[in-house]
Amino acid sequence: MAGSAHSTEAGDHDDHDERRTYSRVEVALPAFLQANEDRHSVHILDLSRGGAKLNCAASLATGTAVTLDCGTLGGSAVVRWQSGSLLGLCFDSELDGRAVAALIERSKALASRMRTRK
Repeated sequence: MAGSAHSTEAGDHDDHDERRTYSRVEVALPAFLQANEDRHSVHILDLSRGGAKLNCAASLATGTAVTLDCGTLGGSAVVRWQSGSLLGLCFDSELDGRAVAALIERSKALASRMRTRK
């Protein structure tokens, strides 16, 4: 499974960064997280083919099945850890590398646009 290298303990997520199967890339993307019957507005903070770290105000139990929707990306996942407003996801199946690359480029474009507005 794509997420076998991800931590399942909220306090351990930093300790397992070096053992990840997929390298993560920092991004800044708005998205939605569907959990149970609720839809939450979230921000993707980092992303890989196997998972993501989100800023999420909702409190979700480890093991909760969710769907992450970022427009061009829609993937089912499981909550692996949560610490305050930070939440780690493990995708049920790895994302296509091109889709991840496109989201990284989208994040860079958004950041560039935000800098020029200041």
